[in-house]
Amino acid sequence: MSMNQSAPILATGRAPSLQAVGMTKIFGPLVALDDVSIDVPAGSFHALLGENGAGKSTLVKSIMGFYAPDRGQVSLNDKPITIRSPRDARANGIGMVYQHFTLVPCLTAAENLVISRADAPAIIDWAKEKKHLAEFMEQMPFKVPLDAQVSSLSAGEKQKLEILKLLYLDQRFMILDEPTSVLTPGEADEMLGLLGDMAARKEITVLMISHKFREVKAFCDGFTVLRRGKFTGSGDAQSASVAEMSQMMIGDTEVRERATRREHNERREVLELAGLFAEDVEGNDLISAINLKVHAGEIVGIAGVSGNGQSALVESLAGQRALSDGAIRIHGQNFSPTRAAFDKFKVFGLPEEPLKNATVPRMSVAENLAFRAFDKPPVASLGWWMSPGPMRKRADELIAQYNIKTTSADAPIETLSGGNVQRAVLARELSGDVDVLIVANPCFGLDFASVSDIRSQIMEQRNRGAAVLLVSEDLDEILELADRVAVMSGGTINYVARVEDTDRNIIGQHMAGH
Repeated sequence: MSMNQSAPILATGRAPSLQAVGMTKIFGPLVALDDVSIDVPAGSFHALLGENGAGKSTLVKSIMGFYAPDRGQVSLNDKPITIRSPRDARANGIGMVYQHFTLVPCLTAAENLVISRADAPAIIDWAKEKKHLAEFMEQMPFKVPLDAQVSSLSAGEKQKLEILKLLYLDQRFMILDEPTSVLTPGEADEMLGLLGDMAARKEITVLMISHKFREVKAFCDGFTVLRRGKFTGSGDAQSASVAEMSQMMIGDTEVRERATRREHNERREVLELAGLFAEDVEGNDLISAINLKVHAGEIVGIAGVSGNGQSALVESLAGQRALSDGAIRIHGQNFSPTRAAFDKFKVFGLPEEPLKNATVPRMSVAENLAFRAFDKPPVASLGWWMSPGPMRKRADELIAQYNIKTTSADAPIETLSGGNVQRAVLARELSGDVDVLIVANPCFGLDFASVSDIRSQIMEQRNRGAAVLLVSEDLDEILELADRVAVMSGGTINYVARVEDTDRNIIGQHMAGH
């Protein structure tokens, strides 16, 4: 619909249904989609579930015209349609909100909306366009400041603008790819609630890729599950249990039982962050006045929306970024993040993106597992000479103990899956006595079984008396594992509470800086 037409933008009954039947996509020897079908009724809020590599992205990219499926047919309102490109999808009223924003930061919200139109004129009559935009916004269930530059908007406002852009382009079938990953809990619930209300009025139809069962249960009416490129089940999201949906996702994969939390009588202070400051290359504060204490046998989770200083904090603790002020203390002694100090104070870590930040990708699994021990007996002999026999023997022991799936200890670590790289780094870091464990986004992008395994390993270290600092953008992960939660916003910690004394909404308000 052109913005010059007078038909109501959000007329009820205009939500389309979509069916994709027998979708198959082959990349060389890899069958990414194998005869997958999905049925999304008009006005539904449908979840598409599956682990990484299950085929979710391949399916929606085939529906959107980014990929040409080798077989299969997409129908809209029970009528077959041909989609050769994203332009064809748009012409049929199918749009997508991606995991990362596609807005132009230096333009205003209004400018982003107008230039998204295929018929946007070369010379824009802004008085006329702003009049149409004002009429459009009057019918919308949520607002954003149209004259504000996109770079000044919050993550929640940017996500709303992405959705408004689809409605502005009259795209009634919305595909949302992990739409809440950059939002606070309050922003996420508000946005999904408003979209759910619109779907219930049959103004739009929503297909949402998600890994958050809480959101699926709270907002979705139906779900479809993929596993290894195949359809494994579908059903009513309200009546199906989380366990049933999980089983469809992982099949017969053995999932490690979660370690139970044990109470500790010993509450001695182990790790102290005292007034930490760190700057970027231009001298601007990335973190400021960070004060936090972590006790033995305790997990303190640092929550926050991405980009609020968490990465700079982890880099400072790991020695990758110099502090401009403040002190790190362990057992009351000043700690400087050097290799010798890590050994002396028994400090270990699992950084985010471990293949990039905690391994040498082209070196073997055995060599990467030896990074903590290459200069110590029995791997080191004569003070400096590395003995490959003991190194290989220790690697084989750790591979078996931590269930690392690799063709051999001599395989380059970059050939392992994400979950197995994570297991290998954990095996290296947790194979000795641990006093302090610093973990950053440990389960991002991992399959269900690996997530369960790694969270159990973290809890076991806590139960053995380690002081654990868990930095995570997954609030569910923090609420599951942590004893206390601290919230980072604007580069500083603005809230600390015991998990049992707070809730998701309070944490979310502090994540938003309120």
